[in-house]
Amino acid sequence: MHINEQLQAAELRVELGDRSYPIWIGSKLVERLGELCLSKQLSTKSPMLIVTDTHVEALHLSTAKQSLEAAGYRVAVHVVPAGESSKSLSHLEACITTALEAGLDRKSAVVALGGGVVGDLAGFVAASYMRGVRFIQVPTTILAHDSSVGGKVAVNHPLAKNIIGAFYQPEMVVYDTSTLLTLPLREVRAGLAEMLKHGLIWDQRFADWCIEHADELLSLREEVLQYGLYTGCAVKAQVVSKDEREQDLRAILNLGHTIGHALEAVGQYGELLHGEAISIGMIGSAMLAERLGEAADILPYTRRMIEAFGLPTQIPASYDTEDIMSAMMHDKKFSEGEMVFVVPTAIGKVEIRRDVPVALVREIVDELKGGARG
Repeated sequence: MHINEQLQAAELRVELGDRSYPIWIGSKLVERLGELCLSKQLSTKSPMLIVTDTHVEALHLSTAKQSLEAAGYRVAVHVVPAGESSKSLSHLEACITTALEAGLDRKSAVVALGGGVVGDLAGFVAASYMRGVRFIQVPTTILAHDSSVGGKVAVNHPLAKNIIGAFYQPEMVVYDTSTLLTLPLREVRAGLAEMLKHGLIWDQRFADWCIEHADELLSLREEVLQYGLYTGCAVKAQVVSKDEREQDLRAILNLGHTIGHALEAVGQYGELLHGEAISIGMIGSAMLAERLGEAADILPYTRRMIEAFGLPTQIPASYDTEDIMSAMMHDKKFSEGEMVFVVPTAIGKVEIRRDVPVALVREIVDELKGGARG
């Protein structure tokens, strides 16, 4: 890991030419948020908006606000209910109302203080307000190590997740690992699902490392967690640097998401956490790989990995297969009448298949509901 000695934090960069930006990963970075914003030359003359949720508000808002105000920033705050339901057009409008009332202008910045929901919503606020103002990601969940990097910002439609959005890169990602210590175990497990995905798509050694260190990751052992987050972010940064707008390579980051997003939609974004849904989706992708004749060890390995972290491997029995299939048809990864899936070809390698038979997917969904083999 590259360590920034001044910050005492691990540092990565997403290389996108004049839109490149740093990712800092370390303890107590929220306390230095004002200093970091000054280092990026964010204007103190224009108001700044923090978007956070009701859970993070009680834990970290005062620290972030005090740090920014000590650096000379005027700070407005908009708080949304915790949970996926806040990624909606109505909450987007409410955020923009707060920005207008606070007098945000073209030189203002929006700070996303929270998990992936807050990051996606605040990022879309930043992308759309006055056709774009500056944006800072301050993730406070493990899951957000994935969503905070790469510039995908969006809100949901009742029929499909992330269908209303943009590509809009932040100025920086400030990942304070001390904010993770308050997370409940279910959210820790769900957040680590994206870390597992990075190993499965890119690096078998990292995938093996995740399994070997499952207990330490789940117990939030600091040095182990920081290494896992750094490596996961490094995979995401490499992929995004090569394919910012998902024309080709970046689509591999969607492993497990075709089924996963459909499950979230069917559960009305309230029953399964994102990481739980994509864990089931990754099992489905591994089953698909087996049916398509890929390496025989993919499915048992994927199942062993996901079970090691206590994540679900089956679709809830109450979910209707046709509802799931319908939700997949609304997904961005369904186009021109064909189903697009990221399919593992080995541990650490995947390919994008655009010719997956709908009947085969329906069969796998039915098996996932009934207890798949593997």
